[in-house]
This record gives sequence, C-alpha cells and structure tokens, in this order.
Amino acid sequence: MRFLPKTLALVSALACAGLAQAADIKIGVAAALTGGAAQYGVSIRNGFQLAAEEINAKGGINGNKIQLVIEDEQGKKEEGINVFKKLIFQDKVLMVFGPTLSNSMFAAGPVANAAKTVVFGTSVTANGITDIGPYVFRNSVMESDVLPVTVATATKHYKLKKVAVIYGNDDAFTKSGYDVFKKVLEDQKLPVTTTETYVKGDVDFKAQLTKIKGSNPDAVVCSCLAEEAANIMLQARGLGIKVPFIGGNGFNSPKLFEISKLAGEGTFVGSPWSNTNPAPANKAFVASYVKKYNAEPNQFAAQAFDALHVAAAALQEVKLSGDVNTDREALKNALPKATINGATGPFKFRAAVTKTGKPGGWDADQKPFIYVVKGGKFTAFDGK
Repeated sequence: MRFLPKTLALVSALACAGLAQAADIKIGVAAALTGGAAQYGVSIRNGFQLAAEEINAKGGINGNKIQLVIEDEQGKKEEGINVFKKLIFQDKVLMVFGPTLSNSMFAAGPVANAAKTVVFGTSVTANGITDIGPYVFRNSVMESDVLPVTVATATKHYKLKKVAVIYGNDDAFTKSGYDVFKKVLEDQKLPVTTTETYVKGDVDFKAQLTKIKGSNPDAVVCSCLAEEAANIMLQARGLGIKVPFIGGNGFNSPKLFEISKLAGEGTFVGSPWSNTNPAPANKAFVASYVKKYNAEPNQFAAQAFDALHVAAAALQEVKLSGDVNTDREALKNALPKATINGATGPFKFRAAVTKTGKPGGWDADQKPFIYVVKGGKFTAFDGK
C-alpha cells in the first residue's frame, strides 16, 4: 500500500465517518526482461499487465486499484536478490511475484521469506522451492506432477522400450527436472541407454548426441531450456537421429520452434495450460492477449495472468489497514484459501511439506495438459 502520513490521517477520518478512501495496492513483479530467460520473462510481464488492467477496469479490489511495480531481474541470482530488496524494503510492495527462474528463486526467495513478505512464483518448477518457507507460494505446476504423465503418455503412444537422457547439470531447473525424469523412468521401468550432460552456454552438443545415437534409444528425454533444446534437436537431426524427444517445462516457449523449425516434430511435452482449451475463461484470456499484444500467449503469460487473479481473490477477503507489515501478514493468511477458474483451469493451493517433513510454503494443485508437436506447433494430444 502506498500511504503518506496525511493520506493515512484522511483515511482514518473517512473510516470514522463510515466512508472509504480508495488507494493503490502496490504489487512487485520481478521478471527476467533481458538476458537468456527474457523469452519467458516478457510473456510473464505481459500476463501480469493484462490481468491488472482487467481487474482495475472492473473497479479494482474493493475499490482499490492495483499498481504493478515491475523490475528486470535479468534471470540472474544476484540481480534477483537486489530487485527483491528494492521491491520489499524501498518500494514497500504488498507482495512480490517472481522471479522467472528456479535458480533465482532459491537465491532471492529467502529474502522475501525473512521479511515476512509473500513471494509468488509463476514459472519456478524445481523441487524444493517451497522448502524456503511459509511465505513462498507458486502456481507453476511442479515437474514431479507433470513429467510422470508426459512420459507415460509418450511411452504408450510410441511403444517405447528404452530411452536416452540429456540435461543441463549446472542449472537448478534442468537438474531438478532430470532428477524427476530419473525417478519417473525408474518407476515406469523404462531403461536408459545413456545419460549425457552439458553446462549453461554450450552450443555444440554433437559429442553427447553421437553417444546417444550409438546407444540406439527409442526416444530422447531432455531436461533443457528451450534454446538449448532447440539446438539439440537440430544437431540430432543433422546426425541422423530420428527418434522423438520428450521434454519438460523448459520446452514450453515459442523459442523452441523459432530455432528448431520442424526438427522437434513428434515431441511430447506436458503443460499446465493449453491454448486450445475451450473453457470460456481461457478463450477470453487468449482473445484479450491477442488484442493487446498482437501475438499468441504462451503458458508463462497464462500462469502470470492467473496468478494475479489468485492474489486478487485473496485480497477481496483482506481488510487492508494501510500498515504494510500487517497487510502482508493478512495476505499470507488469506492466499491458501483462494481459488479461481482461470485460463489454466480450476486452481487451488496445496500445502507443501519440506524434505525434513516440516510445513513449507504452498504448491499448485492442478492437472497438466499433454502436447505433441505437429507442424512446428504444440498440439493438444488427443490420445490417438
């Protein structure tokens, strides 16, 4: 909340007289608007801006308008910490959305949790995020919820007998995705012919792909960000590897097709959002997004759009006092009960439990959609 002393006095006087003074509700957004993760961060920012405009156009939250304070955390851990400190201690926002990458959340999330300020991730899917503490929320569906369904669907469709694996081993998101893939492949008794790794910034994957080709897999499981995945696909086809890919959440970006073109045909990916979901809330979101940005939305825009509506639903139940610490605590207590039927479908939170068995933050409780890539586009898999 942004209240000046004189404003507070006026609010108190109006409250005593049975009236109310509308004010801005300052909400922070920390997104990677530049750098390698900007392909996700810009979509996230767009989703928040679209939701804020819609909520404000309908009168705001109990008469108070949402004011977004958007900062570029560049997809870097150090910058994520700096941006969080600015938003929480200098701008005194009510809550913070972001950051874009799990690596940055592991670094900056503890800053918000220690300051008893809600931090709400919309794109951070790594295991352990909500271990940070009780002020950590996310509507990004975890890889451990999405990948078992994705692998099982691809295995049945392609009648897979064995797969190869490749992943980035120096990034929290891709490493966490690999850990989930490894367990899923073990649980589903799908043998692994070889496991190859790379580090962030690599652009030549031919050595790893040559080993993969020699192991003769039926598919390649890839825990990678979109740009790396696209280059892996292109170079795989160049080496004569014709088997399909199975990807994680990092595949869900138009960047995948901008680079790979048709090299990713037949790839299976799970996602919490489907552009072809005919639900009225999703159709309205897609139409509004296309009208405002003259571009198709993606999963990250949809999750950001829904996240602000989740926060708005919680804030409807909060009687804001004007004291930022009191209001931050009230929002933290109201959020777990918030539910919406949004662009990503019905949404609610579930309480997270840390690795040591203690209560943590709050994870998304949603079912994923399964896509298969056809004609260079994500297409909802119809089971045939």
